[in-house]
Amino acid sequence: MDKHLICLDLDGTLLNDEKVITTKTKNILLQLKALGHEIMISTGRPYRASQIYYQELGMTTPIVNFNGAFVHHPTDMTFKTHHTPLDLDVAHEIFKKIPELNIKNIIAEIKDHVYLHYHDEILFEGFSMGNPQILSGDLVKAIQEGPTSILIQAEEIEIPNIYKHLDEVYAEHLEHRRWGAPYPVIEIVQKGINKAVGIEIAKDYLNIDRKNIIAFGDEDNDYEMIKYAGTGVAMGNAIRELKAVADCVTASNNEDGIGQFLEEYFNL
Repeated sequence: MDKHLICLDLDGTLLNDEKVITTKTKNILLQLKALGHEIMISTGRPYRASQIYYQELGMTTPIVNFNGAFVHHPTDMTFKTHHTPLDLDVAHEIFKKIPELNIKNIIAEIKDHVYLHYHDEILFEGFSMGNPQILSGDLVKAIQEGPTSILIQAEEIEIPNIYKHLDEVYAEHLEHRRWGAPYPVIEIVQKGINKAVGIEIAKDYLNIDRKNIIAFGDEDNDYEMIKYAGTGVAMGNAIRELKAVADCVTASNNEDGIGQFLEEYFNL
């Protein structure tokens, strides 16, 4: 069988609700790796919050972080890192709209630096994985280079109005996606950036045909990746819209959905 590239979203996909890789899925992925196939992570998380899983699976591939805004290779220093930040002026304009749009908080990340507009112990804890530098304060003053991504936290009732503003004012400059639990968050990255962009960079580096890419996801930030892959697989717990465009639907992240699918696909 041709070498395949298996692309794995983390939260709600590779990880169960306890944020661990289940034994069955891990063993099958390692078995496929031993057979010569490639496995990689494609996530909205920064590298510092995905490194533990990269190392657990002994990966030797590039990794897609921030939904494609940052693509690098942790072990091959000859790999050209791709970092596509947001425009600084656009970011500052968004920060200035915090009171007008009833935004609870904004988190801006520049690679492994985290900036919170308002200090929040819960958010602070949520973004502390990997021990990044975390600062709180006026983001217009604090941030002097284009952020890798921006996260907007708001009450559910305010989300449609924020979407409307982003679409009307910044449609040519940015992409925005929705996070689910534990609280409503809108993620913003540079226009044209998504997981499929990062995977294409990785598959060219690995010299793997697009038809031999298998991708797993569960949320709307996986949409382009699922459509791009030769075989796009939605988890059983995925949103309805993703299941509609996927080639296949497997069991949930708590039921070894990845392991079950790959076991059958590769006839292990």
